[in-house]
Amino acid sequence: MAKNTVPEAKEALNRFKMEAANEVGVNLKQGYNGDLTSKQAGSVGGQMVNVMCPVRLVQVNRTNWSQKQQKMSLNYEFYIAV
Repeated sequence: MAKNTVPEAKEALNRFKMEAANEVGVNLKQGYNGDLTSKQAGSVGGQMVNVMCPVRLVQVNRTNWSQKQQKMSLNYEFYIAV
């Protein structure tokens, strides 16, 4: 685990990790969890990132008249971190 700049936050981070693991169905135990597969460990870390930095999809539709004066529908998709 990376060094915490706020040592008091260690317990909160551990609780957060346990909650994320529970949400994705991974059984963590207190202390070392070296027996996890890469997939399991990645799903826990991914869930933590999803909670901390959610991403939202925004779709924008517009009409483009620049193609030889013919109507043409354009779709844009943006992923925005909030």
